[in-house]
Amino acid sequence: MIETEKSRGIKRLSGMQLLAAGFLIMILIGTGLLMLPVSSVEREWTSFHEALFTATSAGCVTGLTVVDTYGHWSVFGQLVLLLLIQTGGLGFVTIGTAILMVLGGKPGFTQKSWVKESLNATDYGGLIQLLKLVLKGTLLFESLGAVILAVRFYPVMGLGDAVYFGVFHSVSAFCNAGFDLMGKYGMSSFTYFRDDPVVMITICALILIGGIGFIAWKDIRTKGLRFKKYSLQTKMVLSMSAVLVAGGTLFFYFSETADCLSGVTGGERLLSAFFCAVTPRTAGFNVIDYGSMSEGGKLATVLLMFIGGGSGSTAGGVKMTTVFALLLHLRATLNRSIGVQVMGRRIPEETILKATALASMYVVLSAASCVFICALQGFSEGDVIFEVVSAICTVGITTGITRSLSLVSRLVIIALMYLGRLNSLSFALSFTDHKKITRISSPAEEISIG
Repeated sequence: MIETEKSRGIKRLSGMQLLAAGFLIMILIGTGLLMLPVSSVEREWTSFHEALFTATSAGCVTGLTVVDTYGHWSVFGQLVLLLLIQTGGLGFVTIGTAILMVLGGKPGFTQKSWVKESLNATDYGGLIQLLKLVLKGTLLFESLGAVILAVRFYPVMGLGDAVYFGVFHSVSAFCNAGFDLMGKYGMSSFTYFRDDPVVMITICALILIGGIGFIAWKDIRTKGLRFKKYSLQTKMVLSMSAVLVAGGTLFFYFSETADCLSGVTGGERLLSAFFCAVTPRTAGFNVIDYGSMSEGGKLATVLLMFIGGGSGSTAGGVKMTTVFALLLHLRATLNRSIGVQVMGRRIPEETILKATALASMYVVLSAASCVFICALQGFSEGDVIFEVVSAICTVGITTGITRSLSLVSRLVIIALMYLGRLNSLSFALSFTDHKKITRISSPAEEISIG
């Protein structure tokens, strides 16, 4: 078979360049479908910028919306969103490779390199087995979640809606997307169910399972509950996730006594606080009005959004391993230790540098976007910071300003969602990693730090 110039060009693309191009194409196709009259309840054309915003939010599993998901989109439009969420959560490369394997094809080295980038795997060993685990696990967890939610929704919605809503919200929760259809019943996300432990725990479980990362899945699947046998990455993810969930729950339980949880007591208060600790990492559902949250609660939520979930997961943020590595580096610096060591292992200096660059890039992009939007519109700084971090960390919760954003501000948020889903540092490096760097060092000169 003669290899065409086009196919050779595609093979020369790095994994991240392919992902960037693929996500952009997926978003544009979704935009085109959502603009069609058949996608809206009113059977009218949806404006390009509203369709683009929604398609980007769904494809980048964020959850910010400029129109009501149920009130504006028809069943066809909702199914388009669901497909974008599922594809964006797992990655179109992952799904495309799975289809190839089902049809009897065998991924070559180039395809494997793309899958490796999509799953954020550290090496090629057992890559196809990991892909199969991801697909089987996704089907299992989303199916279980859909069944449980459908059973609990049935008394409120009836059989048809219960099944449909169960599937939609299970996929949305597992992929950390945050889209919901509760507007049909006059509900704001899951506020109606915040005293229902089955619904709350099921949604939180789906968010956490989808957000810990596929490498952690592999360790748990092959090594059971033997924590000491896990890889360093899995140990870090599980440890930090436990601290963030437990610490966040306690913080919100006690900090919101006079604010958004005022008058809520007992088990419902604990469930709501637990949900508030889980959903910013990075699902986007809510059981409270974030606009009425205390300033301390909003700041804690921003920090949780910034941290996000595990590497190679459906979650966003700078990732728990990034923050963990930076904290360890800080400890080593304060102790004047040589190298960053934890749990009997040493983290390479190159990894620390990458973590520093990634966190710095998120901070710079967020700060620049906040200044730009504040200069354009008269929102409070706190609300803009909340919105911007929610976008770049692909979370989707808001204090309520999303639909009031101007066209230019919406374009900024669209760009942040896209870069956040791709991992902005990897995206930037994908255009330079093929270039040769001359190993010549300039003379050193000390500068003052701090």
